Amino acid sequence: MPETTAPRRVDRRRARTRGALVCAAQRLLAEGRTDVPIQEITELADIGVGSFYNHFDGKEDLFRIAVEEALEWWGSVMDRLTADVEDPAVAYAQSFRMTGRLHRRHPQLSRILLHHGLELAQSERGPAPRAAHDIRAAVAAGRFQVEDLDLALAVTAGAVLALGALLHAQPDRDDAASADLVVRGLLLQFGIPPDEATRICSLELPDLDVVDTII
Repeated sequence: MPETTAPRRVDRRRARTRGALVCAAQRLLAEGRTDVPIQEITELADIGVGSFYNHFDGKEDLFRIAVEEALEWWGSVMDRLTADVEDPAVAYAQSFRMTGRLHRRHPQLSRILLHHGLELAQSERGPAPRAAHDIRAAVAAGRFQVEDLDLALAVTAGAVLALGALLHAQPDRDDAASADLVVRGLLLQFGIPPDEATRICSLELPDLDVVDTII
């Protein structure tokens, strides 16, 4: 028994150390502070400097992974919350509407997205590939009329980032109403009739209060 228990304990300890470093990096990313010494990162994570290089090659490696994991976390949440949605146009709209609400519910993650907009638009992980899938599926189903998938994705990412920046700049703005209004405009741009776009944006969303317990 001790022979099998010890490696598991070591693995758990390594996972906790790595997680603490990633969380510290995500906090710094949200604050826009990446030009910091490794010692400051390890102090924020409450671990020794020597442990850092057991997990990452350097700061750039850590910050890259921290961004990727933040994006992937939210993308995985969207996957689970839209898993039962059959209409790709509705799945696209619901993901956007929930992401709009994310900016207020998870401000640290929101700031990471805002500080790293290019990663959001170009990353192969996180919300971008999910949005691309929904757009492609909606075109195949005859729901969207899109000539250029890359452009449609760029417009979507730009709208997400612009909305987030506006919500941070205007704390009293209604995040839900604003997100729904923006995605209604996107649906119209993609060829959805006005009445149908309004209907889609009025559909009930999954309970976002469970997001913290999903992953």
